[in-house]
Formats: sequence, structure tokens, C-alpha cells
Amino acid sequence: MDIRRIDETISVAPQLSVNDIAEAAELGFKTLVANRPDREEAGQPPMADIEAAAREHGMEWVYLPVESGNILDNDVDRFDAMIRTAEKPVLAFCRSGTRCTVLWALSSARYEPVQDIVTKARSAGYDLNGLAPRMVQQAGKQS
Repeated sequence: MDIRRIDETISVAPQLSVNDIAEAAELGFKTLVANRPDREEAGQPPMADIEAAAREHGMEWVYLPVESGNILDNDVDRFDAMIRTAEKPVLAFCRSGTRCTVLWALSSARYEPVQDIVTKARSAGYDLNGLAPRMVQQAGKQS
């Protein structure tokens, strides 16, 4: 399991298996967020199975599917509301972790300086420099 810590509240990961959920719970994650649509690609574990495993291990489950490469402001609003109220730490996953990181970055840009966000994402292995103009647009918005 490739978990990448962004900050003390959230980490991201590529697609998780049902077997990964027990380990995530043991690592102390309280909320599991799926940003990948169910059946996005063949062979992907069903979200219902991952949800059941999360609940079995005492984790909150949040399903916020977002189409890869097409993150809308409404998606950012939903992520923002979730991340502010979710029990932390949060583990969010998608196909590669990038979608989750972009959602986190756009949401965080409403409250934090863009350069701080870019730095945190870079330390987790994600280059978000190209997203800076959109982050600037998010500054000051709150859902």
C-alpha cells in the first residue's frame, strides 16, 4: 500500500484493495474517502466491498467520486465540506492518488497560501505547479 502523507489531517493513496483497509485502520486512519467512481476500470474492487471493510474496521466511509481530469468547483465544494468535518486523519484514494491530491489542494487554497499547498503536495510526490492558477481562483471561496 502506497500511502503518501500530505499533512497531519490527510494522506492519499492509489487504489486500495479490501485487504488494505485493515492496515489503514491499524495505522490510525479514521475516515476513508473514495474519489474514484465505482467500475471506472476493469478489475477495480467494488466500492461496496471497500465500504464494508472500512465500516468493519471502525472507519467512517465517504464516497465522493470524481471523473479523472474533470474536477468541477462543485466537487471541490463537496470535498471541502467533507474534509472540514471528517474525523481525522483521513485517507483518500483514487486510481493514482492525484485526483485526491488535486481535490485537497483546490479545497485548501480557500484557506492556505498556494505556495504552501504546492510544497506539501511536492513532498508527497505530486507536482501541482500547473494547478496554481486554479488554486488562486479558489482563494477566498468557502462552501
